[in-house]
Amino acid sequence: MDDPFCREDTSLLIVISGPSGVGKDSVVLRTKERGFPFHFVVTATDRAPRPNEVHGQDYYFYSTAEFQRMIAAGDLLEHAVVYGQHKGIPKAHVRRALDSGQDVVMRVDVQGADTVKGLIPEAITIFLTCESEEELITRLLERRTESEEALQGRLEMAREEMLLMPEFDYVVANRRDDLDGAVDDVVAIIRAEHCRSVPRRISL
Repeated sequence: MDDPFCREDTSLLIVISGPSGVGKDSVVLRTKERGFPFHFVVTATDRAPRPNEVHGQDYYFYSTAEFQRMIAAGDLLEHAVVYGQHKGIPKAHVRRALDSGQDVVMRVDVQGADTVKGLIPEAITIFLTCESEEELITRLLERRTESEEALQGRLEMAREEMLLMPEFDYVVANRRDDLDGAVDDVVAIIRAEHCRSVPRRISL
């Protein structure tokens, strides 16, 4: 980055979350494209990859049997079944990321964010949303990845997740045609956190 953070002697753990369809993947991808010096922790899942998704880059794609083995072995920081699919964060990946000395960014569902915050209270949680429920419906329809029944399930879940917004540290709106604005807000939050008089200390 051109302008340095106020404090560079401590790594932060940033959790980006929000309902399905608000653009969590897009915000993370755009942040990578802009070259910000964050270490991104990739989520593991047992769902099949979507077109153009790459193992180890978008998600770690595992079989359900392998995912269950990881759960039994305690290899996951958090895990949950979301829309019938297992998702979780491998502990080893988070430890390696924190050891790198960089700030660590992870993208998880709302349930997972709550779990991470419970395990690591000093984690910074950012709730990603969009302009309105109508816009969220439009985005889910544009994805064309769910049946009508699955779409309705995601919308109902999104309404429930929106009620949890006050439990997050920050809220960022990912408005249509202003993806960079959402990324700028996320980066501004991280810069501000590095300027705290009492720094957050992450332990795992």
